[in-house]
Amino acid sequence: MTLATEPRAARPTRSERMLGPVLTIGGLTAATVALHLRDPHVSHSWGVCPLYALTGIYCPGCGGLRGVNDLTDGHLGAAASSNLLLVVAIPFAVLVLVRWTWVTWQGHGATVVPALPRAVKLGLGAVLLAFWVARNLPGSWLAP
Repeated sequence: MTLATEPRAARPTRSERMLGPVLTIGGLTAATVALHLRDPHVSHSWGVCPLYALTGIYCPGCGGLRGVNDLTDGHLGAAASSNLLLVVAIPFAVLVLVRWTWVTWQGHGATVVPALPRAVKLGLGAVLLAFWVARNLPGSWLAP
């Protein structure tokens, strides 16, 4: 039971709600511009993948920086050659970002990403694992 004298929790203003999406979009934009200006194709320009440096195994993210650089230059084929999973995932990530921004703008409190059935989660995990294994096979065209 609540008393009428207890203050209600103040709802955040639109500008307060939008802080997360705006900072995220700004950070992604800054990172994309940085990757466009400083070419990750130059050896060690952005460091090395720790997993690859320690084990010689390509992780699912290896080649992602080169892929983003290629996309900013308009080279979709080169980006797919660097990291095919990144090229496939970017449109979905953009959709989630747009939905998050829209839901936050409206202030409805709706879920940004709908709950996925367990089978879908397992399927996505299987695709990620298969990509990881396939890109490390000798002579694989998926290697960065």
